[in-house]
Amino acid sequence: MYPKYRIIGLLLAPLIFVVMLMLPPPLQMSHLAWKVLACAFWMMIWWFTEAAPIPVTSLLPIILYPVLGIASVKSAAAPYANPVVYLFMGGFFIALAMEKSGLHRRIALNIVKRTGATANGIILGFMFSTGFISMWVSNTATTVMMLPIAASVVTLFEQNRQISKQQFGMFSLSLMLSVAYAANTGGMATLIGTPPNMVFAGFMQETYQVQIGFLQWMMVGFPMALLLLLITYWVLTRLMYPNKIGKIDTGSHEFIEEQLTALGKMSKAEKMVTAIFFLTAGGWILRPQIAAGIKILLPDADFSDTSVAMIGGLATFLLPLNLSKGAFLLHWEDAKKLPWGILLLFGGGLALADAMENAGIVEMIGNSIQAAQLPVLAILILLVAIMIYVGELMSNVALVTIFLPVVAGIAQGTGVNMLLFTIPITLASSAAFMLPMGTPPNAIVFSSGYITMPQMARAGMLLDTISVALTVVVTYTLVKWVFGV
Repeated sequence: MYPKYRIIGLLLAPLIFVVMLMLPPPLQMSHLAWKVLACAFWMMIWWFTEAAPIPVTSLLPIILYPVLGIASVKSAAAPYANPVVYLFMGGFFIALAMEKSGLHRRIALNIVKRTGATANGIILGFMFSTGFISMWVSNTATTVMMLPIAASVVTLFEQNRQISKQQFGMFSLSLMLSVAYAANTGGMATLIGTPPNMVFAGFMQETYQVQIGFLQWMMVGFPMALLLLLITYWVLTRLMYPNKIGKIDTGSHEFIEEQLTALGKMSKAEKMVTAIFFLTAGGWILRPQIAAGIKILLPDADFSDTSVAMIGGLATFLLPLNLSKGAFLLHWEDAKKLPWGILLLFGGGLALADAMENAGIVEMIGNSIQAAQLPVLAILILLVAIMIYVGELMSNVALVTIFLPVVAGIAQGTGVNMLLFTIPITLASSAAFMLPMGTPPNAIVFSSGYITMPQMARAGMLLDTISVALTVVVTYTLVKWVFGV
């Protein structure tokens, strides 16, 4: 049954849009800005309520902007072809090849095997493997892959009579939560790890011509993700849900060995994907040096992170597994699994941000904040807290898409470099630990039946609060150092 709030959102958004267009703009606001705000309200209501599919809502600017005279069709459609969109398309192709070959499963099992000597060691192993995979593969796909493995380990613990019912309950709860939380956290580490990071990079490049380098982001995102992962491990296993099991023979090690044995030796596909993965990651890290070398031979060349991503992505379709049989790592049929909707969301978010900037709305927001004369630190804490707690109730991608232009305006109004605000809110958008609807990994793990809402909320509330503090600390240290702000 279609939820009532979605029906309300479906009808309310265009109604508000029409009413706004019929009313004169408020004082000191141009007609252009008022029309852009009307479009923004329509899109935001549909994004909040998901009355229409999020990617469908993201296509509204292509219809509304030309009709209202906000922008031409050509200008409205341009953000959907932003270079950052293709950077992530290339990354998605590599992630698809990794999933198809089963390489991500082999990596995860090997990490768990090496850390699983104790009950808490098993939890830490699952967190490291889930976090690492989530750096490169979507957190949803990572959770879907890791959950059955975790559930099998839980079953082995349940059958062990040396473990009390209370100990088992604490262990299973911590393990399941650790999978969801590590999937959320791991995505922070790389630009392609989670859609909000991609939205941020696209926004900065499209609106302000500021290119965020892959290595630059990792120098901030990876330490943040690692710290938060370790803190999460401590909170789950030492503070909230200590299992006190220690070292015990449950058969879990044998189970992991059986899973690895079933995989057999690395297949040709896995080896090829491994090579593509490392060459692409190396290309992103060494891109400035590679670009400088290319310019010696081709002075007009432009070699960007998008170039690296597309080379790696296209290689998955062009490198043959068996040329005589026409077998390649990926076939175009596999591309049906690509998250095309996310790419459309990037475009819609960038189109909305462009219009808000051109209409002067961002500047107006900045001036309002400047008049309030709040300290920069107070504004930063407030913004990060809003991102984390509101992110528990709606899509973090949509939230970042809506918030980035607003936060950029606030930065302009306070006279600080906008990266000092936009980077932390992007990181904070992935720190939703409290509710199942906060992120897809939370929802997937909650559906396993091992976790109740109060149990997730209890641990999540503390982790959300810690995330606010950690994000602010990372902003005033790593962000300032890496980006020179």
